[in-house]
Amino acid sequence: MFQRILLPTDGTESMQTVVETAADIATRRDAEVHVLYVVDDRAFLTLQEEMQADVLAELEGEAETATDRAATRLSEAGISVTEAVRKGDPADEILAYADEMDADLITMGTRRGDYTKNLIGSVSQKVVAGSSVPVLTANLNGDGE
Repeated sequence: MFQRILLPTDGTESMQTVVETAADIATRRDAEVHVLYVVDDRAFLTLQEEMQADVLAELEGEAETATDRAATRLSEAGISVTEAVRKGDPADEILAYADEMDADLITMGTRRGDYTKNLIGSVSQKVVAGSSVPVLTANLNGDGE
C-alpha cells in the first residue's frame, strides 16, 4: 500500500507542508513520488495568439522550478522521484496522470475561503470527487480553518 505517491504542486512556499508529508509517507513505505505541475492553459487563452507562446514559456519555466524544488527535497531524503509538467485543466490532468502512473495515493494542498473557488469548485475538491485512490489534503492557508 502507498508505493506510488502523486504530489501535485503549484510551486508556492506553502506547498512545503505537503512535500514534507509526502516525504514522510514515502520514507516509511519505501515509495516513489511523482511530482506534477499542471500549467493551467485556460489562464492565457484570452491573450492574443502572439502573446500566448511567451506566457506559456514563462509558465513552463515556473513549473520546472516548482517540480525541481519539491524533487530536490524528496531526493535528499533518499526517495525515488519523477518530475512531470502537463498543460490543461489542473484537476483533469492530475486525475489522468494518477491513472497513468497507477498512483495509490495523491497528496495535495487545498486553500479555503476564496469565494471564486466556491463558485467554480477547487482543484482539490474535483480531485477528491474524481479519484479512485485516497487523496490526502493539507490546508495551505496556515490559519487552521
